[in-house]
Amino acid sequence: MADVTVIDHPLVQHKLTLMRRKETPTNVFRQLLEEISMLMGYEVTRDLPLSKERIETPLTEMDAPVLAGKKVVLVSILRAGDGILSGCLKLLPSARVGHIGLYRDPKTLVAVEYYFKIPEEIEDRDVIVVDPMLATGNSAIAAVERIAELKPKSLKFLCLLAAPEGIAEFHDAHPNVPIYTASVDEKLNEKGYILPGLGDAGDRLFGTK
Repeated sequence: MADVTVIDHPLVQHKLTLMRRKETPTNVFRQLLEEISMLMGYEVTRDLPLSKERIETPLTEMDAPVLAGKKVVLVSILRAGDGILSGCLKLLPSARVGHIGLYRDPKTLVAVEYYFKIPEEIEDRDVIVVDPMLATGNSAIAAVERIAELKPKSLKFLCLLAAPEGIAEFHDAHPNVPIYTASVDEKLNEKGYILPGLGDAGDRLFGTK
């Protein structure tokens, strides 16, 4: 069974509360998502491997720690994933970036793919898939399935909110892919939205309806 890490840092939780408020305007919502994504990215990258590099400080030489191996790949599930992507890229500016376009069929709630562009040769790279909401889990499952086919070094899923139903479905499909989230909310409503949630993340991020 994959693990779920709830990032309960006070700054993450405070910013999430501001994002949940229905009166929070688009520009503030967007800024908060970028800020919270940087804080969450700090936690999701905690176990990145390090190696030593010989450097020279103004005073002496030393063996100093640097990130080891090939650069991380961040994969955004369009379109709302781009809100998390921008924050993570501030933390990892040299990361490679992939995009997966998925939309949820309003009747079946099944994820339908319309776009797939991933950096080549990811076998030696750690991949972090980002999307604000893990609701039914269908989009996340479909995205991770496509990336898993390319056999990356490791795979993680980072989201802002998760529903218990989505976590269960995701774990059934991908038991070895850990989930990182700021909150496991109460449940899904009949339309597949997370409760209490924060509404449609994409609409709030981009000012659409």
